[in-house]
Amino acid sequence: MPQRNDSAIWSGLFRISAESGQTLQAQIRQAIVAAILDRQIAASMPLPSCRILAEKLGVARGTVVLAFQQLVDQGFLVARERRGHFVNPEVLATPAKPQQKSAEANEIDWKARRQIAASDMPRPAKLDNWIKSSYPFVYGQFDPALFPTAEWRECNRMALAVLEIRNWAADMVDRDDPLLIEQIQARLLPRRGIFANPDEIIVTLGAQNALYMLASLLMSKGTKVAMEDPGYPDARSIFRLAGAELHPTPVDSEGIVTSAIPSDAGFVFVTPSHHCPTMVSLSPERRQDLLARASRNNQIIIEDGYDSQLLDEAPQQALKSVDRSGRVIYVGSMSKTLAPGLRLGYIVASADLIAELRALRRFMLRHPPANNQRAVALFLSLGHHEALVRRLSAAFDERRKRLVQAIDAFLPDWRPTDSAGGTSLWLEGPRGTDSRGLAEAAASRSVLIEPGDRFFDHSDKPSRFMRLGFSSIALQHIEPGIRELATAAGRRPAAA
Repeated sequence: MPQRNDSAIWSGLFRISAESGQTLQAQIRQAIVAAILDRQIAASMPLPSCRILAEKLGVARGTVVLAFQQLVDQGFLVARERRGHFVNPEVLATPAKPQQKSAEANEIDWKARRQIAASDMPRPAKLDNWIKSSYPFVYGQFDPALFPTAEWRECNRMALAVLEIRNWAADMVDRDDPLLIEQIQARLLPRRGIFANPDEIIVTLGAQNALYMLASLLMSKGTKVAMEDPGYPDARSIFRLAGAELHPTPVDSEGIVTSAIPSDAGFVFVTPSHHCPTMVSLSPERRQDLLARASRNNQIIIEDGYDSQLLDEAPQQALKSVDRSGRVIYVGSMSKTLAPGLRLGYIVASADLIAELRALRRFMLRHPPANNQRAVALFLSLGHHEALVRRLSAAFDERRKRLVQAIDAFLPDWRPTDSAGGTSLWLEGPRGTDSRGLAEAAASRSVLIEPGDRFFDHSDKPSRFMRLGFSSIALQHIEPGIRELATAAGRRPAAA
């Protein structure tokens, strides 16, 4: 953004011509308004004083004073005593007007030049305003009331101590914070039954970054990947961007139907702890069959520990924990416990594969920010994460039960999947239900839901499914939210 005394920038913004058909004062006003609407002047940046701007433009000071005063009257500028004139923040709160492209820029067809069709992939269910919604049944977000603010600030303060800065400020090239690797190894993985050496763990910028690295390293055009259907949409897109050929594999009440996995698939992607999006767990029989088939057909299993960070009533060990051949790659994340915005995950695999991933990551981003790694390592080492997991698990279990009760009372035609744990509920509505239309109607009542069609891979995607997340909605808002959703669905809520 322009600096107050940067004469070159200010002269460039304010181009005044004596030969224009408009007055000097009008030209100054037009230049300032255009710069404001194009977001070329920040709200925190004072404009040059009337005297300085008059000198730069070669006009009388009174001309600039009158121009500034009229812009104040029109609400574009605000005058602050002894500080000068600033852009009115309310103006910047409105959407910026589209930048006009030059004729030369319009001649470049960037889509024709691209090598991967990233923008053609299904868009994520992104809800920017979820926190302002009265009833946000959204998945993957956090509840500010449950966030461990004091503990997280403590760990960040500790990470900023002089001795700690010396530990993380240097470029680690392709290494990770040894304390974080140690904490993942000792505190996170044993909960899933996984015991790994330090050279079998790499830190990533979340689970999606982990999947992207694996796809970039191991997949190419024609690689066959068997994947749950319905399944994780972004994983599907990541594999397709790598050129992979996907084989949708059905899911039932016991998880992925292993007998339907093609024997010639090189990879199998699964979410066995809590299936995305139905939340069912892969049965013990299917687990054994999946591992046996992978060994027999020389397949690699990519196991996403989806929604497995919380405490379950009957927790199952990860597939990786019983893998003896090294063909299971485990992808983990801390998004559902600490914060999704932290973007911190990890991969557990054989040392040879981790070494290759480190070499690849070095060219992509070298390593995730070391200060964040150290803060999370401290958060784990001080026991804060263990306490947080217990608190979240209890809160989410109560919310899930309340949600099931509310659906039974006010949306009896919708059938939830019978599975405990996790942070969301998968529902199947009556035949003919349009969950996208329902989502639009519900949003008008400040209820946010997620239509379920995006999780299916085939062209005739069913429209009668939806997913309700409960990690970000307060317990007391669940029943009123479902009442509003029932109203949006055309049902009259029963009397309390």
